[in-house]
Amino acid sequence: MIPRSSRNTIQFFNIMERHARSPPRRITRSSLARFAYTDAPDRAGAVLSQGDHRSETDIEDAIPDIASSSMLRRKRKRTTTVSVPQTRPPLATRKTKKALDDGIDNNNNNTKFKTEEGTGDVVSITSTTMTTTTTTTTTSAAPTESKKRQRKPARKTTDPSTGESTISPPTDWEEMYAIVQSMRSEGGAASNAPVDTMGCERLALTTVSPRDQRFQTLVALMLSSQTKDTVNAVAMHRLQTELLPHAPGAPPGLNLENIIAVAPARLNELIYAVGFHNNKTKYLQQAAAICRDTHGGDIPDTIEGLVSLPGVGPKMAHLCLSAAWGRTEGIGVDVHVHRITNLWGWNGKSGSKNPEDTRAKLESWLPKDKWREINTLLVGLGQTVCLPVGRRCGDCELGLRGLCRAAERKKVLEGRRLRDNVVVHTKGETTVKVEEELVTNKIKDEDGMDDKSLLAEGVGSI
Repeated sequence: MIPRSSRNTIQFFNIMERHARSPPRRITRSSLARFAYTDAPDRAGAVLSQGDHRSETDIEDAIPDIASSSMLRRKRKRTTTVSVPQTRPPLATRKTKKALDDGIDNNNNNTKFKTEEGTGDVVSITSTTMTTTTTTTTTSAAPTESKKRQRKPARKTTDPSTGESTISPPTDWEEMYAIVQSMRSEGGAASNAPVDTMGCERLALTTVSPRDQRFQTLVALMLSSQTKDTVNAVAMHRLQTELLPHAPGAPPGLNLENIIAVAPARLNELIYAVGFHNNKTKYLQQAAAICRDTHGGDIPDTIEGLVSLPGVGPKMAHLCLSAAWGRTEGIGVDVHVHRITNLWGWNGKSGSKNPEDTRAKLESWLPKDKWREINTLLVGLGQTVCLPVGRRCGDCELGLRGLCRAAERKKVLEGRRLRDNVVVHTKGETTVKVEEELVTNKIKDEDGMDDKSLLAEGVGSI
């Protein structure tokens, strides 16, 4: 027999177990109606009964009172309608959001702002003194960056339809070529180079026969290897004036017969100033003998014949054929042409390994009418501005205009600064720029004479 207290305890736990197994009470809208929002002022503080909630406004459906239902369906557009007067006033002061919400205009009290309820965004701006209405749509666009000009070297392209390969010239080569021509002209930064007056093409005497002129051009080219033009010109002058005739009654000076007849020691003495004068002494007499025996006393008129002479390479052969015979069949590439074109990227992305490689790559895209003059242009540029050591990038137009990829930035910036400090003379007025300050002195003379007064302290007189 179970005691009564025990039975009551068992009953209590059974009831608790049944309540634990039953599902929790579902939360419904009606159960949350006590928290319902109502905008009726007379019922705001009233206590509602538990079952009377159907007439109340649900909290989830609470919306602000809007004048028109169409405004609710309208989508917000990023379009601002601005009324602008016919004579546009000065730029107004920037307004804060609080000023816009309050409808306050700092510049014109007649202007009213209409705002959309619940958002605080300005829908329209209307002025009472407007004659012209302009609708402006504002879009946020990223700032456009100026594209940097791409410079591509000479490159090989293949036509997919035909399979033919062509060499595309480097970018801006025509502009660079024209600038170099301007620099090499009279008054340019690269004018009056040694090659202009003492180049191999200009060392032959015009008073001798055409055959002797061609031979002197060949000798000048053979002596010019590893030798400066100034030194080569001195050696050529000695040969033309001190070389004795090979026979009584024969003309003295530099010609084929006198070179063959002169003693090697004497010839070596005359050309002692040039580089590798010992080898060149032998080459000169051997080449003269070949011209006498094989080419009838004249120099060869083909590239193959000129290259067959001792001491004559492809560069000398192409230059000699152009200068002596007036035919251009290739580009004469020396150290200046080889170095400068590689600095510019004219020989492809990987450059060229030697002058012959440079010649082949230049001839693949450079127009043929420029094959002869390019040597003189670039040699003069390399002798005056684009020096092998200590390039004068601040004086080079290519560097100042940003066309030379090998220009030294520090020198270019210095050159641009110095270029700004120039003196400009005009009629009745002289303008002097000194350290970024413009000093202007107007010259006035009632008698018609020029007033030689000082323009500025330390500048000097006119």
